[in-house]
Amino acid sequence: MTQSSRRDFLKTSTVGAIALTGGSGAIIDSANAQSEPPKSDIQIKANEISKKLFADDGLATPIATKPTISNLAKGLDRTMVLGGGGEYYIAWYCGFFHGLYEAGLDMANMPEMVVGTSAGSYMGSSLLSGEFYRLRTEFDFFGKFPEIFSKIAPLANPNISQTRADKVNMSATDGSIETRRVIGTAALAADNKLNSDRIEKLAALLTGDSKKSWPPKRMFTTGIDCYTGERLVVGQENAKKNNIALAHGAAASSSLPGVAGPTLLGQRYVMDGGICSNPAHVDLVAGSKRALIITLTNGITGAILTTIPHPIAQNIKDVEATGTKVKWIVAGTPLGVNLLDPKQIEGALRTGYDRAKLEALKIKDFWA
Repeated sequence: MTQSSRRDFLKTSTVGAIALTGGSGAIIDSANAQSEPPKSDIQIKANEISKKLFADDGLATPIATKPTISNLAKGLDRTMVLGGGGEYYIAWYCGFFHGLYEAGLDMANMPEMVVGTSAGSYMGSSLLSGEFYRLRTEFDFFGKFPEIFSKIAPLANPNISQTRADKVNMSATDGSIETRRVIGTAALAADNKLNSDRIEKLAALLTGDSKKSWPPKRMFTTGIDCYTGERLVVGQENAKKNNIALAHGAAASSSLPGVAGPTLLGQRYVMDGGICSNPAHVDLVAGSKRALIITLTNGITGAILTTIPHPIAQNIKDVEATGTKVKWIVAGTPLGVNLLDPKQIEGALRTGYDRAKLEALKIKDFWA
């Protein structure tokens, strides 16, 4: 990717979003709630057709404006949410969880449920499948592993269709379902084949096998349906129903418009789960006793991969209002970091590893 295009990805969000409740319970940005243009006849019919045909695949889960107790998390004690942030954040996670293992925290078995988005979908899937434990024992995490990771990471120098998808994504000012559809259309129209192949290989590296079935643990990945704009949540039950391999769930969740994907899940083409106003999808753990939530930014400062406002702090307050006790860790990014640059991988591994030393005891106390 060219330097100017890379810079487009690294804008800092300085606005928050106030959500209103629509008839479907999905998040609607306040700036557009009163001014949405009327839908054309064909739009209405297309929505009806889509809902009817895909009603039984079990993938679509509306984003609740004010979450109540989640059916997925009801009755659970320890849950974990892992947000997204490009190759940088995947590497940060690898270093972080490597460090937690060294501190005696088995993060594959402590949480009863993990929700992963984009980079977080890779890490969660790698943890719960047992593949991460194998990787950290077979590779020198600060030697050979970053070299392999860097070779697989998506390539630079976007074509015109990729640049269009990138720029459309980076022009968003709200997280409405209509905005998601527009971004999804641009993502579908982008020629990302070469990078998409690399995303599949990276997913296979971290999950163990591109055909590996969903782990028995409660692993959930998130994505956005490019055509409908709906939030899709994939877990063991609907993954089996739709013949979705674990690596494909992770690849779809990290299919960033203009970089990779979209990825076919069942019969839906899916883009990055962070393309919405609840980028870590924390509402899915509402009602669990304790939730460890790890995000790259606080939603206001730091490098991002979309200009959709990310009111993460409010998302978390809404979860806490359901009775869930939250420990929120913001990874943060060094000044000027490029989230999509493979050259950042080795440094991110070390940064995540060092952060684990600071957080391990706090996490032990939180989940004791």
